[in-house]
Amino acid sequence: MTEILTGAQALMRSLEIEGVEVMFGVPGGAILPFYDPILDSPVRHVLARHEQGGGHMAEGYAQATGKVGVTVATSGPGATNLITPLADAYMDSVPMVAITGQVPTTAIGNDAFQEAHTWGISMPCTKHNYLVTDVDEIPDTIAEAFHVASTGRPGPVLVDLPKDILTAQMQWHQPGRTNLPGYKPSTHGHARQVSAAIDLVMAANRPVLYVGGGVLKAEGEVELLRFAERANAPVVTTLMARGVFPDSHPLHLGMPGMHGHYTAIRALQEADLVVALGARFDDRVTGDPASFAQRAKIIHVDVDPAEIGKIRVPDVPIVGDARLVIEQLDAALADAQAGSRPEHTAWFEELSVWQRDYPLEYDQTADGPLKQQYVIEELNKLAPDATIVAGVGQHQMWASQFWKFERPRTWINSGGLGTMGYAVPAAVGAQVGVPDKTVIAIDGDGCFQMTFQELITAAIEKIPVKVVLMNNSSLGMVKQWQRLFYDERYSSVDLTTHTPDYVKLAEAMGCVGIRVDSRDDVRPALEKALAVEDQPVVVEVKADPDEMVFPMVPAGASNDDVIARFRDLPGQP
Repeated sequence: MTEILTGAQALMRSLEIEGVEVMFGVPGGAILPFYDPILDSPVRHVLARHEQGGGHMAEGYAQATGKVGVTVATSGPGATNLITPLADAYMDSVPMVAITGQVPTTAIGNDAFQEAHTWGISMPCTKHNYLVTDVDEIPDTIAEAFHVASTGRPGPVLVDLPKDILTAQMQWHQPGRTNLPGYKPSTHGHARQVSAAIDLVMAANRPVLYVGGGVLKAEGEVELLRFAERANAPVVTTLMARGVFPDSHPLHLGMPGMHGHYTAIRALQEADLVVALGARFDDRVTGDPASFAQRAKIIHVDVDPAEIGKIRVPDVPIVGDARLVIEQLDAALADAQAGSRPEHTAWFEELSVWQRDYPLEYDQTADGPLKQQYVIEELNKLAPDATIVAGVGQHQMWASQFWKFERPRTWINSGGLGTMGYAVPAAVGAQVGVPDKTVIAIDGDGCFQMTFQELITAAIEKIPVKVVLMNNSSLGMVKQWQRLFYDERYSSVDLTTHTPDYVKLAEAMGCVGIRVDSRDDVRPALEKALAVEDQPVVVEVKADPDEMVFPMVPAGASNDDVIARFRDLPGQP
């Protein structure tokens, strides 16, 4: 029997077929026809307070669950407000589908009310996008969008739907087209390249596995652990890969890069072999690319061929899914070793000296200013299994440094785009995705002021996310740079010590508000926050306004110029 549906109903059913459980969005005129069938669907809709917030919620959901996040917005400003989360998801390879309304097809190009060239504006920051001009195309288009978003290198896909397409009628048909010409991501690495890579691994004396977010996206943590132990090679995990290899494992050196662990930074510089797995040689990791790991042979594994050779030309390139390629490498290495494992004794002795001499450090006195690092460590002790979401800035770096990550998908942050305001909405989305887990946003006062309104959504929806707000009354990372590189000429970084009152602000939004002023208050306040299970909590930490993040590689400098500690700066005792 033929079933007649509107485009909006067909869109809803197509999302249901894809297994969508929740979507985050804000309604408006052009997308309004779609909001009617939502009432008849089992799919949950979470009403964000701003489209950017809805986009970051979808990102947080995707990062926490591994599923495709879905966000919805209307035309014009609704769609343009999604550009930041789309760009963020594109940089960090987050699978997401954005559904946007568009003015009727007869009005496109006429500067109609709330018209924007959405598919053009979003093209540079999406993996693919669509403008649907035929109602019959909706089922196939949605199936394609989810396929593209979740396969190969994951990323955001946008589907723009004119209002008259949503109101038009169609004969429902099951989607039947996901085998797209020209889109066939490689999965397994070429056997010859795998063999060449193993030759380099067997010959190396100072190997390092440089692990990026691609391994996490490919769910390759088990294969990575097995390969690292077989190769007996130290491992560094980038900001986007934290948790994919346990911090407690003796082979783990920590995070490399601008604010990474000193030993991880030095290890890459001194290695004779760097095995890059799902990493893209980002400038925050390499520093000056010309001076990065100059003595090392490079094996580069990535599912995206465009990343191979983009920054560093590898000696052995391997295009393929990180998990499957690591599995191939491990099997080939097992055959080559014939049961014997390399010791790399001298290499590990050198690494242990760096670890001993240059640990992460801070000075928390009994009655001195409250250090952000101390708060993070205390929180880690109380909630070691929590999922941590960070904004961007000093608090992000301290969280990535001082939290002990043991499992994948427990660290969520904006890495490539560096989006301030990311933490609160992304944490809300993550909490929706993993409702039985504790989700904690570690945020700064600058970031918090950009998107705190999404806590209203959390309060109304009873999403019990926790926010630990590091209030140093400034844009801390910008202040640090002005202190170090602009002769302490502080321009436009002061956020004041008194406005807003974060506890009152939290309470006004329907959250629990708690303030921490001293070291002795930290643990009781965090325990109180963690005990709340039915509403969001904001813990304001009155943090040291002068604390800085170290180690630090100055922007554009060589990793050889890493500043390990504050006391290593010129003029410090």
